[in-house]
Amino acid sequence: MRRGHLRKPRHPFLDHPAPLALAHRGGAAEGLENTLSAFAGAVALGYRYLETDVHATADGQLVAFHDDTLDRMTDAHGPICALPWSEVRRARVGGTEPLPLMRELLRAFPGVRWNIDVKAEPALLPLLDLLAEQDAWDRVCVGSFDESRVARAQDLAGPRLATSLGTSGVLRLRLRSYGVLPVWALRRNAVCVQVPEHSGSGVRLVDRAFLRAAHARRMQVHVWTVNERDRMQELLDLGVDGIVTDHIETLRDVLTERGAWLPGPEHP
Repeated sequence: MRRGHLRKPRHPFLDHPAPLALAHRGGAAEGLENTLSAFAGAVALGYRYLETDVHATADGQLVAFHDDTLDRMTDAHGPICALPWSEVRRARVGGTEPLPLMRELLRAFPGVRWNIDVKAEPALLPLLDLLAEQDAWDRVCVGSFDESRVARAQDLAGPRLATSLGTSGVLRLRLRSYGVLPVWALRRNAVCVQVPEHSGSGVRLVDRAFLRAAHARRMQVHVWTVNERDRMQELLDLGVDGIVTDHIETLRDVLTERGAWLPGPEHP
């Protein structure tokens, strides 16, 4: 059952009973992150929400990939933004899997919703153009660590685009939860906040006060990247609205045990 404070979602992207299960890079624990096979595996398990990242190639093709360069995850080298798609398409994740275009992913899984992290500024306009071309506004939430980037995306696309808060927006929400910041200081059009449980310096971000502050603004709280069963249980008991995980089978099992696993429409 959907929680009362979020009974009516602010955007169609969130029109699914909480808690949401989001497959981080398709389920990065298997090592073939952000590949068609990873996403297909998550969908086969019943995942309705997939998380990915996008970069633009030198000739403007939008690639689902996390890193700035090909070096760590593929058998190729170099920054994606400096290479044409004709070169990037030859790279293989784990030596076997090609990098998918975001256009291909939207078409391959028409019933899936995508949480997309815009990793670099050159990817922003191509992504908005793609969402318009595919009429995929209801299926996508755009995020970025850079609050100005995601705010710019919102300004350009308007209310048809779902966005999450960037890093500075999360900080403002944390301060609001302490009563330090007035409510008008928060960006009003974000529909969710996606955060780690703790900041990089070890300060706890996700607690009851933070949840209250987000829910008062009708924003869902999705926590990343949670891979341990006990942490999943504790966060769900706390009342978070979604969990992003590499270990997609573990999260599915936890939600199933709690009677909260609702597989997507593409699951047989």
